[in-house]
Amino acid sequence: MNKNMVFSKIIFVIITTAMFFTSTVSGQSKAGTTIGQFLKIGPSAKISALASAGASLSGEASLAFYNAGSLGRLDRMEFQFSHVQWLANIDYNYAIFAVPIQNIGNISLHLISLNSGEMDVRTVNNPEGTGERFSVSNTSIGWGYSLMLTERVSVGFQASYISESIWNSSYSNFALSMGVLYQVAENSLQLGASVSNFGPRAGYSGRDLYIDFDFDPDKYGDNDGLPAELRTDEYALPTIFRVGVSYPFIFSDDYVATLSVDAVHPNDNVESINTGVEVKLSNYVFLRGGYRGLFLEDSEGGLVLGAGINAELISYLFKFDYAWADYGRLENVHRFTVGVSF
Repeated sequence: MNKNMVFSKIIFVIITTAMFFTSTVSGQSKAGTTIGQFLKIGPSAKISALASAGASLSGEASLAFYNAGSLGRLDRMEFQFSHVQWLANIDYNYAIFAVPIQNIGNISLHLISLNSGEMDVRTVNNPEGTGERFSVSNTSIGWGYSLMLTERVSVGFQASYISESIWNSSYSNFALSMGVLYQVAENSLQLGASVSNFGPRAGYSGRDLYIDFDFDPDKYGDNDGLPAELRTDEYALPTIFRVGVSYPFIFSDDYVATLSVDAVHPNDNVESINTGVEVKLSNYVFLRGGYRGLFLEDSEGGLVLGAGINAELISYLFKFDYAWADYGRLENVHRFTVGVSF
């Protein structure tokens, strides 16, 4: 079987799988119908400054979030940590460590953590608070594997364990992400396709759902405090299908402008386009900008801007990236990423 046939089969399997499990969208929004919304928050300051158009890019570990196949092109060990000051001052942190192993492939470990901080418990009868405090926390931990299938085709997948808790209720689940990246020629067009967060449905359980139930409030003398439990529905994970293309316009060794465009097809919203541009002013300074959510109705904001600095020390390459994103009436989001390759 020749290389082109292998590549075609991989692309076909990924696209067919993604389209089948996200075909329910079909032009209509299903916002709020999936669980685990924190899995949609992009961690990388670099890729976020490109409007999250990262399905066809390679060169850093955190790109595995957008396309698990991108790690196959990583030729050095790399650690990256991202901090996102999310909406409503929610803290989001992401870390990934990728290790290339000769003749085997690249292996990665990643961790996502989101925490709301403590909030007041408010009820209808106590709108100013009951005196109790609660928090929301989300965690995803997993590992990935990627390899170069040919000199120009890389494939990979990530498996993750997901948990989320709200006060004394929680759920847990598993998710699988997979992707493929194809480079047409060196320093030329790159194509990528990926499926993120594919997994079973899940629902909440916990003692917050325990109640005392009166079977017949109009009847006196019976047991008006029967122990009972509320049953919650199960919901799908936010599965996202991405197809991307990127192309570097090389003016000189120190001046390269890379355009990247992603078509995004989620299972809980309508399709949209993300596009961004990175301008390399030298091997150490990068400027970025883009617009996310093109053709998405009722979106808040869309403009993103950012910059990055690389610094070499002996055999280590240090990376510092920042991104600013406009969310309209929800105000702005700031992302910071630091990394080291060795």
